[in-house]
Amino acid sequence: MKTYQPILAAAFIAIVFASCSEPKTTESSESEVAEEAMEAATAEDARPSPLMVKEGQIAGKAFKVQYGSPAVKGRELWGDLVPYNVVWRTGANEASYVDLAEDMTVEGKKLAAGKYSLFTIPKETGPWTVIFNSDWDLEHGHFQYDEKNDVLRVEVNPVWEDSIEESLSMEIENPGIVIRWEKLKLPITIN
Repeated sequence: MKTYQPILAAAFIAIVFASCSEPKTTESSESEVAEEAMEAATAEDARPSPLMVKEGQIAGKAFKVQYGSPAVKGRELWGDLVPYNVVWRTGANEASYVDLAEDMTVEGKKLAAGKYSLFTIPKETGPWTVIFNSDWDLEHGHFQYDEKNDVLRVEVNPVWEDSIEESLSMEIENPGIVIRWEKLKLPITIN
């Protein structure tokens, strides 16, 4: 090992000297940033459940929702992949979240302006629980969910349709946002 130490030290010094002797220009920094952005976009394209962002207005107020959009892929969803009576991140990968520019009402209850993770508790029968949680930036979805950070819980009646929506979607439309996946339609009234 001792015979390699001078060689390793010389190599280390050469690397440090080379990196210090070549000043970085703004141009190379910008190209590095662009390259990193391209790599991130390519990684994003490789996600099995693409990241979706929808922005619009509800009752004249800016509203944004971001979620991972999984596909059915022939799987049994309700009561299996998505268990009943258990908190679901309502999407894939990181927690879905909403961003309200102004105070709004959700199912008649006040929700202050801000960002909130969006969770649901699916039920086999009856209304589903929709949860807005103050801890909105959860990279592992419901695995990091903590009920003590719930800001609002409301009950919403699901509608079961005949047509199938292959990929989960959250659309800003009447009556506020509508979640669709497989045969589920979950209209959440927001104004």
